[in-house]
Amino acid sequence: MKLVKTIAATAIGVALLTGCNDETNVYPPEVEPTPTNVRFAAFNLSFDRNNYEDLVAEMRIKPAEQQVYMDKWFDGTLTEEELAVAKKIIQIRNVAGIIQTERPAVLQMGEFNNEGLGEDFEAIQGFRLNYLSVPQKANGATSDGDIMLEPINFSYFENFATNTGLLSDFDLDRNGEIALPGDAWGFGFYHGQYAFGLLSQYPIDKDNIRTFQNFKWKDMPGETNPTIVNCDRDDIPEGMACGDEWYTAEAWAEKPMSSKNHVDVPVIIPTEEGNKTVHLLMSHPTPPIFDTLTENNKMLNRAEIKFWNDYISGNGGYIYDDNGGKGGIVNNASFVIMGDLNADPVSGDGFLDTIKDLMNSQHVNYDATFGIHAPKSIGGPECLSNGECRESNWSTPYPDMITSVSGLRLDHVIPSVDLKVIDSGVYWPASFEDGRLFINDERVGGGTSKDLSSDHRLLWVEVAL
Repeated sequence: MKLVKTIAATAIGVALLTGCNDETNVYPPEVEPTPTNVRFAAFNLSFDRNNYEDLVAEMRIKPAEQQVYMDKWFDGTLTEEELAVAKKIIQIRNVAGIIQTERPAVLQMGEFNNEGLGEDFEAIQGFRLNYLSVPQKANGATSDGDIMLEPINFSYFENFATNTGLLSDFDLDRNGEIALPGDAWGFGFYHGQYAFGLLSQYPIDKDNIRTFQNFKWKDMPGETNPTIVNCDRDDIPEGMACGDEWYTAEAWAEKPMSSKNHVDVPVIIPTEEGNKTVHLLMSHPTPPIFDTLTENNKMLNRAEIKFWNDYISGNGGYIYDDNGGKGGIVNNASFVIMGDLNADPVSGDGFLDTIKDLMNSQHVNYDATFGIHAPKSIGGPECLSNGECRESNWSTPYPDMITSVSGLRLDHVIPSVDLKVIDSGVYWPASFEDGRLFINDERVGGGTSKDLSSDHRLLWVEVAL
């Protein structure tokens, strides 16, 4: 954690930003770093909004205007309309403060909505300039302290197209009409909801990014059209019966495997021995829940995770990307698998063997999955013990490794076996630790909900290059 000692530093930081011409996606930093250690992080930000425009509007709020809302929040003088805005500012400031505390060099941001195509950068630019580049309170936006965190800058960033909210031409949910969210290729009330983005302090090799948004589920070996398996229900659609395939042949032929997108993004990291390329393998699989008549979501979650296992293991000859490129990652390439995979290797509703196989793969660094440097926290066990996390997952064998208030280890940062892991962590302050108000404040959102920051925790793995 890097601290700025006084509130005055906020004004200085804002003043410095005023003169910056920071409208381009890529620009060289003033000093080219030669790092030894690089921290990779994944964080489901829970920036879920009713539409993308709302997120853009919140990210456009300048620091001085944010402070007006916060002053009124502390004074209790906000109107009902102002309070709604202030709550969003608190959430975004807290998320920014968590990032400033843990200071990753590379950050995959889950649930950072975009316009669907990943071509609009207004929200991500506003987040960088109006929140991350401004000192946040070290103990949370709602704390009374005046100790400030050092701003953090990411010179390189990227959005990605998503299948969430992308309306198909088929009645995928079999309710007799074609409409959002049930008939989108990935669940979403609008195109771009639940998308993910990337922030990096190192250059992104844009010419060699691979995306797999359009890879078809049917083209993965062993995958089949989901069938009706819960046969004792009374809501089986008319004309269908137990054992019937859920999707029509036409819909199954077009159904993408990725509920959002799968992307391979090379970042170029300068070291004393020259440039080092690390491939960021990012995705956000569908949660293996909400199934009723079929095991559709469980099957899809399994496929989305198995995709990466095949991609890194030499078994991905069947894979094709959105530009027609074939196969998985190049042999001996360094990589980090990052994101909310919605899968815990020992608990939860999914097919556990798939995520377990990935975490035990000979191609990944075991130290960061189940070994000495598997990310941990002190706050996770406390969350389970005091009833703030889901009681049904009380029996988890590793409460210190959970990453969400579900009480499950859903979020992952998994480096390749050639990357030397030296440290890791899950940002989850316990009640006696600094930063508690980032994740727990009864005055906002009932205390621990995503209204305060997120229902997931930032986790990171640091490697030595």
